[in-house]
Amino acid sequence: MAEQDQEQPEAEVQGEQVQSQAEAADSVAESGVSEGGGEEGESPSGELSLEEMVAQLQEDVAEAKDAAVRAQADAQNIQRRAEQDVEKARKFALERFCSELLPVADNLERALEAAAIAAIDDEIVKPIAEGVELTLKSFRDAMKKFNIEVVDPQGEPFDPQLHQAMSMVENNEMEPNTVIAVMQKGYTLNGRLVRPAMVMVSKAAG
Repeated sequence: MAEQDQEQPEAEVQGEQVQSQAEAADSVAESGVSEGGGEEGESPSGELSLEEMVAQLQEDVAEAKDAAVRAQADAQNIQRRAEQDVEKARKFALERFCSELLPVADNLERALEAAAIAAIDDEIVKPIAEGVELTLKSFRDAMKKFNIEVVDPQGEPFDPQLHQAMSMVENNEMEPNTVIAVMQKGYTLNGRLVRPAMVMVSKAAG
């Protein structure tokens, strides 16, 4: 009987120890959950998982590629603008050169007109006029090589993009807004107007 009484306290002590150990394990588990309760896929130490590292690297590569594409586009734009600036400078230089040449052509034309009025059959004036005419022809041929074209709109409809109306005259024989006289010829360079033709334009009789 005494042995049974002695075994009973020992069993109770062992049971209490087991229960205490279980409670301690539960406490440790709960503590681990609370400490490791970060974002899903993150290790307890806070380091990125392999999948997250791969995703981060892919994002970095995409950003690097995008930066490279933008840099290449910027370089191409700079090169394009530089080429345009060079082309504009070249055209501007040609326009200035062309503008300086136009008075020479005007003076040669006036010389021919004066020679025609003075004496067509004059043996002295005639060879001079022929020389001036040949000079003017050579001059115009040289201008054409550089795409300098004459604007001579005699009898054509008035075009404000190419012509400058100096006066308007009533004329029943021609349609209104028709160029009836060219006071000074115009010129274009590569299709771009350098000097408008100064003209007289017809209008309907009042």
